[in-house]
Amino acid sequence: MNKILIIEDEAPIREMLAFVLEQNGYEAIEAKSFDEAQSLLLEPYPVLILLDWMLPGASGIQIAKQLKQNDLTKNIPIIMLTARGEEEDKIKGLEVGADDYMTKPFSPKELMARIKAVLRRVAPTAIEEPVEANGLVLDPVSHRVTVHNEKIDLGPTEFKLLHFFMTHPDRVYSREQLLDHVWGTNVYVEDRTVDVQIRRLRKAMGDVNNMIQTVRGSGYRFSKAV
Repeated sequence: MNKILIIEDEAPIREMLAFVLEQNGYEAIEAKSFDEAQSLLLEPYPVLILLDWMLPGASGIQIAKQLKQNDLTKNIPIIMLTARGEEEDKIKGLEVGADDYMTKPFSPKELMARIKAVLRRVAPTAIEEPVEANGLVLDPVSHRVTVHNEKIDLGPTEFKLLHFFMTHPDRVYSREQLLDHVWGTNVYVEDRTVDVQIRRLRKAMGDVNNMIQTVRGSGYRFSKAV
């Protein structure tokens, strides 16, 4: 779930970026050109793209434009990496849809800080600390959920639903509110889909499933107090 795509033609830089990402819990996938990158842009899509400005065949600016015009990739955040530090270049990169801009050379700490800042804006669950309740632990970075140290398998929607519940405890949410927060306002899903996903989630959670409580006539609530 936490793939980051590196598009960089210089192998030493690409390898350094991959090493830093993997040390910080991300899966790095590497491409030395846009043609190679396109073959890697498959589901599940990367959570972020690190894109070099100067590439063979097409510039980073051209690639950013193409990514943002494609419905499948337009929502993937982009950080442009470049030796060009002039303000007009930065503005050009941001205007075509890059979410941030880093001038080489940069430190691993700065890189991770920028990545986390971008992901915080576009996908909050990607950078938060693990959350725990009564032996149930959810780690957004590794995308793992355990109950009493035993790993449980959840689908992407169930994971998002549980993460939302665990980070918003002791408050009742209607089905409509859960649809908005978890599925998004631009997706048409029936209210009953929430019930189905919650049934699946409860089944997977085993003996701690009573933390997801049905509030008759109102919706659902997550609470440690059971």
